Amino acid sequence: MPRRKLAISLIIIFLLNILIISLFQEMQKAGAAVYRRGSTGSVVTQIQQKLKNWGYYFGSVDGVFGPATEQAVRYFQSRNGLVVDGIVGDQTLRALGIQSGTSTTVGATSRSNDLALLAQLISAEARGEPYIGQVAVGAVVLNRVKHPSFPNSIAGVIYQPGAFTCLDDGQFYEPVAESAWRAAQDALNGWDPSGGAIYYFNPSTATSAWIWSRPLLTVIGKHRFCS
Repeated sequence: MPRRKLAISLIIIFLLNILIISLFQEMQKAGAAVYRRGSTGSVVTQIQQKLKNWGYYFGSVDGVFGPATEQAVRYFQSRNGLVVDGIVGDQTLRALGIQSGTSTTVGATSRSNDLALLAQLISAEARGEPYIGQVAVGAVVLNRVKHPSFPNSIAGVIYQPGAFTCLDDGQFYEPVAESAWRAAQDALNGWDPSGGAIYYFNPSTATSAWIWSRPLLTVIGKHRFCS
């Protein structure tokens, strides 16, 4: 009798372990969307289109994650301080401004993504600057969106290769300062202390001679804002 009870107990424990493992695996699948070579669908199309808009991808936008898409993802990851594995997981999706399974081009989701990206950029580029200077940095991004020489979206402007040093040195991925959220919202609401600038730089750290040739509009804190 004791042996029978022991056997039944072992069977129950075994079945419970299988159930727990299955539930854990399902939770992992539900919480972490991953796109890699061989993946297809609308999210892959969004990935390809974003990469194409920003100059990382030159293939067809066909919703098929092939070798060319993987190569473009690796290039994007290497330029933006991400793990270079050619796989689009949560971090790379966020960097691309994409929410898995949803459209990020219209409505409230787009507005939320724009605010988050702009706040992240302001925090990285203008941390320690006066508040008006933080708003001005956000305004420069928005002025570029409207300018024909730059990408026509906030994400496109921010992730344009070589546009902002914070993406090269990793500061873009640091925690976002609370003031940057407010500054991003003020910039999105139309406040432009930069006077319409499309460039800014810190004269004490600038290494480009070309940037000094840009017409000066205003100086705020440590930044010179130029047209």
